[in-house]
Amino acid sequence: MKVIPIICCFIISAGLFAQTKNTILDFEPDQDYDNILVKKVYSDTHTSTFVIWIKKNVKPHKHIKHTEQVFVLQGKASVQLNDKEIIVQKGDWVTIPEQTVHAVKVLSKIPLKVISVQTPEFEGKDRVFVE
Repeated sequence: MKVIPIICCFIISAGLFAQTKNTILDFEPDQDYDNILVKKVYSDTHTSTFVIWIKKNVKPHKHIKHTEQVFVLQGKASVQLNDKEIIVQKGDWVTIPEQTVHAVKVLSKIPLKVISVQTPEFEGKDRVFVE
């Protein structure tokens, strides 16, 4: 009989996780924007999670003390990672280690929509734009 409470807890937990996952995937812009829109999903001292929409591009920059993980939800783009260029599209995952110069150029008619997870917590203080 001890198994039933454990199974119930698992089912409830899985349902809550699925609701959170669906909510993040279904995020849509709630305001007009020219190029980039960022919505914070979660943040604590260890990590920050954002949904980001990009219509045109992101200028080359690096993060001094942050690693960024990016999962592409929609769109297609060219991503610069130091001296490399890669093409990303829906379903792709990109890891951007700290000190890596990165930039984005959108290649699709629809905005690029990504989930960005940055560790440790991102407060916008270590983004350095480069030429």
